[in-house]
Amino acid sequence: MSSQYYIGIMSGTSMDGADAVLIQMQGASWQAAVAHSFIPFSDGLRQELLALQNTGSDELHRSIMLSQTLSRLYARVVHQLLAQEKLVPADITAIGCHGQTVRHSPENGYSVQLADLPLLAELTGIFTIGDFRSRDLAAGGQGAPLVPAFHHALFHHPEETRVVLNIGGIANISVLLPDAPAFGFDTGPGNMLMDAWTQHIWQLPYDRNGEKAAQGKLLPELLDTLLDHPYFSQPHPKSTGRELFSLEWLRGRLKGGEQPEDVLQTLLQYTAHSILNAIRQVSPHTGSIYVCGGGIQNQALMETLETLSTCALHSTAQLNLDPQWVEAAAFGWLAACWMNRIPSNPHHATGAHRPCILGAGHYA
Repeated sequence: MSSQYYIGIMSGTSMDGADAVLIQMQGASWQAAVAHSFIPFSDGLRQELLALQNTGSDELHRSIMLSQTLSRLYARVVHQLLAQEKLVPADITAIGCHGQTVRHSPENGYSVQLADLPLLAELTGIFTIGDFRSRDLAAGGQGAPLVPAFHHALFHHPEETRVVLNIGGIANISVLLPDAPAFGFDTGPGNMLMDAWTQHIWQLPYDRNGEKAAQGKLLPELLDTLLDHPYFSQPHPKSTGRELFSLEWLRGRLKGGEQPEDVLQTLLQYTAHSILNAIRQVSPHTGSIYVCGGGIQNQALMETLETLSTCALHSTAQLNLDPQWVEAAAFGWLAACWMNRIPSNPHHATGAHRPCILGAGHYA
């Protein structure tokens, strides 16, 4: 069987931009991640997306128009990647596009990812697969996280329990057991609250390398208050988003007068503690933690995780996949599963009643 190219597109809860990763598959078997491209979101687009996180006026029209705007940007990043690799649309078997999550409400049976998939197929000339979460939700699952099956396919070890930790806006883990199906869940905030605080106080998109957080000191009482959130005591499967962990929620727990750097340091510790508490609770015999996602670039956060963790932390680069490529690559892999009619929902992670083929396809 000859190999095929797929492109995975991801824009996550950090809302910083769109990643596209070119992957090579042989049927449903992984071969390699080949190349990556990225286009950042403008401040205006990001603010429009953030505004849809909350109830407002004319939501249907705004959602549709933003879906079109996003799909034009997704098409640009695909063409940028094709040009970079000297490929043409006919070289690509399919695109797997996650879309942009603006509402996640599994308790009500829905999760909204904005993307005009037929438009993306039209603009790229490539068969496009998306809407990956709906089928899992229809089967009683959370619709998230979707990556544990992908992590298992690439990173499973027959003799070691591994945890793959993705630190995006939300942090999630995949627990890869030697002799059992993978499972996972959202542990809570990743970069999201740190970014929101940094934007609120300093009008910067994020705290580069954790430099401002490193200037602050931990506020133990605030940390305890934040860790008292009921989400952490819920059993998995579970998933979360901005609906629970927003800037407004954080500000309601401040007494006033705190130094901004101290709040940021406490939020950094909050991310680290909530991640490691979750791992200790569900996988006390973890051998190694492999980290991916934008949070790996926060040096202060990674140093804090290494200090608090009882097991070794590594980048997924040590398993031959760049940590910035992992999530987008996963949606290319999910597209290959769809094309080969292979169930890909990690139902042990999402809580769905059964395995399902995820996604819906749109011809160019």
